[in-house]
Amino acid sequence: MSTGTTAVHAFRDDALADLDATGVAQRIASGEITAGEAVEAAIARAESVASLAAIETPDFARARGDATDPHGGPFAGVPTFVKDNVDVAGLPTGQGSAAFTPNPARKDSPAVAQLLSTGLVSLGKSRLPEFGFSPTSEFADAEPVHNPWNPAFSSGASSGGAAALVAAGVVPIAHGNDGGGSIRIPAAACGLVGLKPTRGRMVPDPTDQTMPVRLVTQGVVTRTVRDAARYYAAAEDHHRNRKLPPVRLVTGPSSTRLRVGVILDSIGGLRSDSETRAAVTATADLLSDLGHHVTDAPLPVGPQFVDDFSTYWGFLSFAICSGGKRLLGRDFDKARTDNLTRGLDALYRRNIVKTPGVLYRLQRSAHLYATAFADFDVIASPVLGHTVPELGYLSPTQPFEELFEKLIRYTAFTPANNAAGGPAISLPLHTTAAGMPLGVHFSAAHGDERTLLELAFELEQASPFARIQG
Repeated sequence: MSTGTTAVHAFRDDALADLDATGVAQRIASGEITAGEAVEAAIARAESVASLAAIETPDFARARGDATDPHGGPFAGVPTFVKDNVDVAGLPTGQGSAAFTPNPARKDSPAVAQLLSTGLVSLGKSRLPEFGFSPTSEFADAEPVHNPWNPAFSSGASSGGAAALVAAGVVPIAHGNDGGGSIRIPAAACGLVGLKPTRGRMVPDPTDQTMPVRLVTQGVVTRTVRDAARYYAAAEDHHRNRKLPPVRLVTGPSSTRLRVGVILDSIGGLRSDSETRAAVTATADLLSDLGHHVTDAPLPVGPQFVDDFSTYWGFLSFAICSGGKRLLGRDFDKARTDNLTRGLDALYRRNIVKTPGVLYRLQRSAHLYATAFADFDVIASPVLGHTVPELGYLSPTQPFEELFEKLIRYTAFTPANNAAGGPAISLPLHTTAAGMPLGVHFSAAHGDERTLLELAFELEQASPFARIQG
């Protein structure tokens, strides 16, 4: 189903209607619809927008069975998808790569167990770019994931399949994870709410715990702030990190007026494009009108961060390329990876002697980040260095040097939160001249997701998010 001349979505008059996950859960709990009807509607929707190429592995038969007796929780019976870089029992975990043949997982990842503890019913696995390295869900030899707002554009990444499915109305909420912006980037590209929690807030996937700098945290993408707030409160019921202040359920704005810092240009002096700058400036003006104290803010980390994060990005690829047969399967073939994976591997090999200093500085970034919030409650910035590009601009088929330069400019803002471990949220507060979503990024001190959610509620009320269905 499509609207206008470009958007592709599946919203219709069925059990899901145009409701968010909270609304669907309320219909199920009241008996107005059954979980089975919600799942059937989501399956029909998924099939109607198959052209978006957002699903890696459908698991519809099991979803139908699970819907007959859904687990308890605030989202009991609500359909969802799981990103294809965490294990779901019985399904392969393909990591977006054609370099190996994945076997079915023996059990659910602990991260999936936390997700499903909220009552969600999984319909299968969503697509991501190879090993989640790219901020666009494009592939060397496969159909890209298309953005529902305009299929000629990128859906973002690495949780690009998840974001496309939620934006298109297939499901109201979907699993994602974020190691450099992988929840916030596709949320910005697809007009969604994307919160990256504080490091340690969520149950980690086992592979996340093996890294010297733990960049990745689990989460979801949603269409409304209340769904994000309910999800993280429910996830906390499953697992609470006692070293962090509790989030608890956030139900609306706070009356507290915040000290808001504003950043327009990224680390290394990369200037954001005019539409992005205008969006952040307009948001700063709105915050000021709402009574918040808004001033310019310095960058939370130094210019060395760009090279350090790039080297660590390369280290992650090096770990896969050198240990793929042991980690992924005996048929892993580095030659079958894409230009980005191989280029990152080569980048790290050229800089391997820098590893001790890189790790030291990335780990120290948590302290620098915390210091930045001595003067601010929230820092607002772009999510991305420029507006969402058309498919092909960031394709992994182009030479690595050309692609990497584009990636650095595009993903200029989000990685600092991953290295430092601080929480951040992307909110779909604007649209571009081309009619595409344009997100704004908000960061807070370690453990202060609650402030981000309260502010998100306030901004959602003051500037309602655009709807793909008009």
